[in-house]
Amino acid sequence: MSLSRPIYNLLGSYLEQLFEHPLRTKALTSCVIASSANLVSQKLGGVKQVNKDSVLAYGLFGLIFTGPLSHFFYSWLDRITNDTRFKKLLMLLGERALFAPVITALSLYFISRFEYKSHDEALVNLITQYRSILRGNWKFLTLPVFINFNYVPPMLRVLFANIIGFCWMVVLSTKRRKAEQRRQQQAQDKSKST
Repeated sequence: MSLSRPIYNLLGSYLEQLFEHPLRTKALTSCVIASSANLVSQKLGGVKQVNKDSVLAYGLFGLIFTGPLSHFFYSWLDRITNDTRFKKLLMLLGERALFAPVITALSLYFISRFEYKSHDEALVNLITQYRSILRGNWKFLTLPVFINFNYVPPMLRVLFANIIGFCWMVVLSTKRRKAEQRRQQQAQDKSKST
């Protein structure tokens, strides 16, 4: 019982901040969750030394893009589907058709840029990985998005999406790291053969 009191206090403080400062709270929550997901991905991948630039890049992306864009997109989607008979279905289709492709493209490009990669390297990352990651997003995240729109109160939708996003960010971070390792290996092989 003594352990549950701090958890309830923390949850109460979080909900209070979410109510009083929704955008800031969602942005900071996205930052922490994205950074944590990248860190977990690196640890699961067995890296010897944590790539701090990558952790920072994911955190910045969560802070600048994921939290604010999710906040505004979900609010907009809720407003435009307000009086429709098929509100939940339209919200699901809108999120899957509009938000998922955009946030996937933004994440692939800007995380690379935040990791100090050049514009050209970021574009290569975007072009080579976009389709497979978007297909995976649609395949694995449609059910959680459906649950989010149908059973989660609007105030907590970004938090729920962030929790699901934690798992997805671990997958995304792992895919990006493996693709980067393949590119580096190909570049080394190419330089050895010349």
